[in-house]
Amino acid sequence: MKKKFGDRPLRFGFVLFLGIFFSANKFPLFAHGGHSHTANTVHQTAKDSLASAPASAADSGSMGVEEKPGAMVPLDVPFITEKGDTVLLKDVLKGPTILSILYYKCPNACNLLITGIANVLSRIADQPGKAPNIICMSVDEHETPDDAMKAKTIAFEAIQKPFPADHWHFLTGSAASIKKVTGAVGFRFVKRGDEFDHPLCLIVLSPEGKVTRYIMGTDYLPIEITMSLLEASSGTVRPTIARVLRACFSYEPKSHQYVFNILRVSATVIFSLLGIFIAYLVISGRKRRMKGNR
Repeated sequence: MKKKFGDRPLRFGFVLFLGIFFSANKFPLFAHGGHSHTANTVHQTAKDSLASAPASAADSGSMGVEEKPGAMVPLDVPFITEKGDTVLLKDVLKGPTILSILYYKCPNACNLLITGIANVLSRIADQPGKAPNIICMSVDEHETPDDAMKAKTIAFEAIQKPFPADHWHFLTGSAASIKKVTGAVGFRFVKRGDEFDHPLCLIVLSPEGKVTRYIMGTDYLPIEITMSLLEASSGTVRPTIARVLRACFSYEPKSHQYVFNILRVSATVIFSLLGIFIAYLVISGRKRRMKGNR
């Protein structure tokens, strides 16, 4: 009887865990996924997605970000600017820099990424000479400077205030150049036909090309960007914290503010407590069985 009694709480806890898990699955805490060129809607999980290596250079067939804090980006890699000029990456890496890897013909999530950057720039670039350096790089080797210029036009319209044109660069390049940069920063993407699955994130670089921080998603806190650039200016490497912040806060487009997400936080607490409870049942059950066998 003791053995059966000891097993019942464990079974109950396991069933309770499954029930809460599947009910809470409607509200994923750390769900990430790519997006496609023809997607009709952009879900929040796609906004926080991670992912993959250049189409022609995707060896694993998987997408994601393998964070490499402290890694150095190769600076002698050639790219073409939105004006059609051939440059090396070091030519456009002017001071602490935000690197955004995307593709310009994407009509949805990449536009969110660009406008997300523009919204932050409109709030932190008010002082002359304080404008940060931004580099957008396409993962599609078939895109042209014209595609890059169209993206730049959209970006500068979204800022809605003067911003130095030479501080936001839109690059295209060969598959080899793309692979060198994405491989160095751990950015993996996958080509599916004419579409790309890739992560939505920013990679902050020091003036020497060192990766100092990853910022996930498309909605950015101005203080997060400002602090990341200050850290990058001195080469200080920091861990990614955006995932934790976005687990606790949700962005409200109408108010343009982050609000505390009590549902997600409550679910996290419940899962943590449930895990402790199940561990207690397992350990106590084993102790009772050991005593019964003596």
